[in-house]
Amino acid sequence: MVRVFEARERRFGGYLEEYEVGDVFRHWPGKTITEADDHLFCMLTMAASPLHVDRAFAEKETEFGRNIVVGTFVYSLLLGMSVPDISGRAIANLGVSELKHLAPLFHGDTLYGSSEVLAVRPSASRPTQGVLTVRTDGHTQDGRHVCTFTRSVLLPRRPKGESG
Repeated sequence: MVRVFEARERRFGGYLEEYEVGDVFRHWPGKTITEADDHLFCMLTMAASPLHVDRAFAEKETEFGRNIVVGTFVYSLLLGMSVPDISGRAIANLGVSELKHLAPLFHGDTLYGSSEVLAVRPSASRPTQGVLTVRTDGHTQDGRHVCTFTRSVLLPRRPKGESG
């Protein structure tokens, strides 16, 4: 049976034992991306491609006719959206794989995220910890799938004697 968790049924992550393969977490709230958000992120990270920050260039020189949101911002937002549900108790982020940008996100679009639990396993070398692997997907207000990635985090196991 697939368990689906709506926004904020619990706060800031869980212990490893609280997750099951197939669980789906719908992260909340979404984020409407403004031009200012995108430009600030580009300037802070020195990713100031004209594709993202030069409206005249984008109108004349790109297939979209407008700026697109820089992909690293999209990824960062989705990762951040997932923290309360997935990695709020994380000891460490272990890695990200299969990061794919599937469609452009534009200024004014709203980004929503969800994560599905792919694997849950106790650590072989750390008996009080375990590894949670999830796939996080981002989509727009009209359902366009824009980004997906898989990540693994090291979580604490529930302390002995603490009830769940």
